[in-house]
Amino acid sequence: MAATLIKRVSLLPLPAKFRTLAPSTVTSFEFMFPLSFSFTFLNPYCSSPLKLDPYCYDDQSLNFSYDSESFFLFLIDSSTNKSHLHQIQAQLLVLGLQGSGFLITKLVNCSSNLGYVSYARQVFDEFTDPDVFLWNAIIRCYSKHNAFAEAIEMYARMQEMGVSPDGFTFPHMLKACSGLPAIEMGRRVHGQVFRHGFESDVFVQNSLVAFYAKCGRIERARIVFDGLGERSIVSWTSIISGYAQNGQPLEALRIFSLMRKLNVKPDWIVLVSVLKAYTDVEDLGHGRCVHSCLVKMGLEFEPDLVISLTSMYAKSGQVMVARSFFDKMKKPNVILWNAMISGYAKNGHAEKAVELFREMITRSIRIDSITLRSAILACTQVGSLELAKWMDDYISESDYRNHVFVNTALIDMYAKCGSVDFARMVFDRTPNKDVVIWSAMIVGYGLHGRVREAIDAYRSMEKAGVVPNDVTFLGLLTACNHSGLVQEGWELFHHMRDYGIEPGSHHYSCVVDLLGRAGQLEQAYDFIKKMPIEPGKSVWGALLSSCKIHRNVTLGEYAAKKLFQLDPYEIGHYVQLSNLYASARLWDRVAQVRVLMREKGLIKGLGHSLIEINGKLEAFHVGDKSHPRSKEIYEELESLERRLKEAGFVPHTESVLHDLNYEETEETLCNHSERLAIAYGLISTAPGTTLRITKNLRACVNCHAATKLISKLVNREIVVRDAKRFHHFKDACCSCGDYW
Repeated sequence: MAATLIKRVSLLPLPAKFRTLAPSTVTSFEFMFPLSFSFTFLNPYCSSPLKLDPYCYDDQSLNFSYDSESFFLFLIDSSTNKSHLHQIQAQLLVLGLQGSGFLITKLVNCSSNLGYVSYARQVFDEFTDPDVFLWNAIIRCYSKHNAFAEAIEMYARMQEMGVSPDGFTFPHMLKACSGLPAIEMGRRVHGQVFRHGFESDVFVQNSLVAFYAKCGRIERARIVFDGLGERSIVSWTSIISGYAQNGQPLEALRIFSLMRKLNVKPDWIVLVSVLKAYTDVEDLGHGRCVHSCLVKMGLEFEPDLVISLTSMYAKSGQVMVARSFFDKMKKPNVILWNAMISGYAKNGHAEKAVELFREMITRSIRIDSITLRSAILACTQVGSLELAKWMDDYISESDYRNHVFVNTALIDMYAKCGSVDFARMVFDRTPNKDVVIWSAMIVGYGLHGRVREAIDAYRSMEKAGVVPNDVTFLGLLTACNHSGLVQEGWELFHHMRDYGIEPGSHHYSCVVDLLGRAGQLEQAYDFIKKMPIEPGKSVWGALLSSCKIHRNVTLGEYAAKKLFQLDPYEIGHYVQLSNLYASARLWDRVAQVRVLMREKGLIKGLGHSLIEINGKLEAFHVGDKSHPRSKEIYEELESLERRLKEAGFVPHTESVLHDLNYEETEETLCNHSERLAIAYGLISTAPGTTLRITKNLRACVNCHAATKLISKLVNREIVVRDAKRFHHFKDACCSCGDYW
């Protein structure tokens, strides 16, 4: 029977079992559609193809034997596009083979593998009586392509049709349940595993371990794991990765140790989780040991392991090593980019993090919310308002412009880059505000000492029905602390328990600072003694700082003693005590503290100030003369000093913590890094331009007083971010109200 209509679609390789002609003469075969089909053997020595009908092959010269099921199985496995699948389905219909459950199942599986989910469902729906294998195929298809709800729906229909699941059904279903997640549905599936007698099936049990772990029910995952009579490497991998992903790295490592004692050879998948666990516990030493094992096993270039190694070294501060792994990947995926950007941002390399983020954008690599949050953190650390605006503009054009966590990071970025008003703009445009974004705005107000706005936001938050959390109250207490509102702060602290929130160490330290700065040192000390938790460094540090302000040497020495017991090598504690002695003019004790610091090998870091000019940051140190425009800067500085004296400004000589004569003291004060930054800003910008300065230490009393007056003399707003908070100087006033 010859084909009556032939349409040549594509060439497929000829299977060996169908070859009876000599290899030199048979090169391929083609499908011919749609009315019937034939094989076409192309002879390189003949211009016309040889067409063979599959119904009549008794030709002795060809000696051809036809097996329809094997033939169509081969065609399905060889299909590479939807056109092939359509042709095969049509021929099955023409030949009356559409009732072959085996071939239809293969067709559904092939459609799934090629990504044609809708077509797979169409083929499935046209089959009248699907068996368990066909049901498994369509459930697997949906589960594989993350259409988890559809997978669960098909599983329910399968049961309605009276078809019992088998050992291949449950893993795909459990994957779907963990993907949604649908915990209760997964638990029902677990019950059906027992009902159908698969409680000893390792494959199914491993899927149960993975399901519970991915849904955060690690205790249930452990129960299933412990009940396994036989454990494969997949079993160990599932439970170890479950603990690692659920914030229990120590337990993950303990189970890994047990696995090694039982001589179970690890694979690269379990080592990914082990590296994550060592990263989380900050154990770089053992992480390096795992790295060495990977090299010996020849797995150091496995993509997922490269990501884990990059993340481990980046988070441990070994950014150069991390970058070497990053650069080895020809096409690093978004997870690897995120690990590197985050590593730079969290280890003092903010500029490199921003540079890498810009490169990522240039290369059109698809970002996610984690990428953006890491990049925003880097911009926050750089402290440039211009860079912050660029980041905001970029996000406004992206799919994440309404993402709550991204906008929360933007609010924090703007607040820490000196503009709480821009932070408020982001806050106002964000829909569906949750407690995190409200808290970020309140913390931003607190950082800038705008206590009334912080409290108003808190009241609006309550009216909106959003329940505050511990961060909300930390922001409120910080705002009250920076403004000296003792009564309001005290009331808010006690209001926390109305929401079932137990104060933490930072809340207590805020209250101590609040009382201490207001001069209520005895009340602050009594408050510490009555704390239900052990006072930490932040609490005693707040008391010592307050003692320095009010020159209470006795109580300050007691606070310092407690600090030295908690952390004997924290240089800030010694500097605070030295400042206390200096403020009381106890120069011999200042000398004793400095000797003690030298004996412990502690060196105080130099103060420096950064100023942003036209989007570029310039750094200055005390007495710095290295800048190319140093001569102009010091001329401007001298001019400012003359104008200050003419305006009646008297230097606060107690700001110098050395026993110097008056002339040396005055010269040291006017050469502080922020004064140099201000002078440079004045000669580098147009009149009326706001100057934005970041100082790594707390502003001294003298510079604070001088900057207030300078703002009026030059008719400029000067924004200074010191180690504690923001100061907005304008018209001889500061936003802190001289309370900081």
